[in-house]
Amino acid sequence: MSETSNKKLKITQYRSIIGCSKKQKATIKCLGLGRPNYSRVLNDNPLLQGQLRVVQHLVKVEEVSE
Repeated sequence: MSETSNKKLKITQYRSIIGCSKKQKATIKCLGLGRPNYSRVLNDNPLLQGQLRVVQHLVKVEEVSE
């Protein structure tokens, strides 16, 4: 668990959060998204993987090289 991952993920929101639960809306906000077609490149880690699992139906995830 002490290994640092250099993997980066591009997360793109492709669906609106209208009608989603408060937990899902808060997760999208924590990821730095908010509207469809917004994207962020973030370092992969266990915390991020858990957040993505909550909103997997709202986002697309791609692995990017540095």
